[in-house]
Amino acid sequence: MVAGASLALGLALGTDLTSHGAELSEILERGHLVVGVKDNVRPLGFHNESGELVGFEIDLARQLALELLGDSNAVQLQPVANRDRLPLLLADDVDVVIARMSVTTPRARLVDFSLPYYLDGTALVTRLSGLADVFALSGQKVGVLDGASTVDIVRSRVPGVELVGVESYQAALAGLETGAIAAFAADVSVLSGWVQEYPQYRIFPTLLSGDALAIAMPRGVQYQSLRQQVDAAVESWTESGWLQERMEHWGLP
Repeated sequence: MVAGASLALGLALGTDLTSHGAELSEILERGHLVVGVKDNVRPLGFHNESGELVGFEIDLARQLALELLGDSNAVQLQPVANRDRLPLLLADDVDVVIARMSVTTPRARLVDFSLPYYLDGTALVTRLSGLADVFALSGQKVGVLDGASTVDIVRSRVPGVELVGVESYQAALAGLETGAIAAFAADVSVLSGWVQEYPQYRIFPTLLSGDALAIAMPRGVQYQSLRQQVDAAVESWTESGWLQERMEHWGLP
């Protein structure tokens, strides 16, 4: 059974799947940290013009390596698709995951999460001027990804809009360009990268939902030292202002 199927089956049946990631002592002996990251979500993790993997979460991965191993380069960055984030952690292919992973109850049954490092959530982007807030979109068409949780969120928070399903971000962009939709709803972390690439667009300041992003780690008493070190690192980043500085550097609200 493939890892993704194992995860889905475990969630469906309530199976107590446990991850088998490396303990802190093993990571220290190995000499480098293996981190699952995104490589296609600006500004969290993406390839710059030089082909280098950069971004907010890439900075977190390197800083975590510095905290644990004393060297920000002692890290192997493993790009992961959304569907593979937990399966790779469960299969011991990565030590931790820093890849736009929101904390949810089903996921927390399988892995442990660090203290949050960013509050993500549903936002709306538009190129129309003269709209003070999301409620000014009442009566207009708003694009949402087919099957995404944003459908219910927008429907409940901005009930006056007409929802239009789109298959992809590219389709949403095309709809905005042609005027087929007045706005598009998605996670603000993703939309922040969008407006960096397309500055003619702007994000409404109101978040329609809040989703804490955190570092996913293996569960089990044998990983307690790793969890403590990771939590201590995130807490230190927050208290020192380093985390906020990195958010601002990468244009995250």
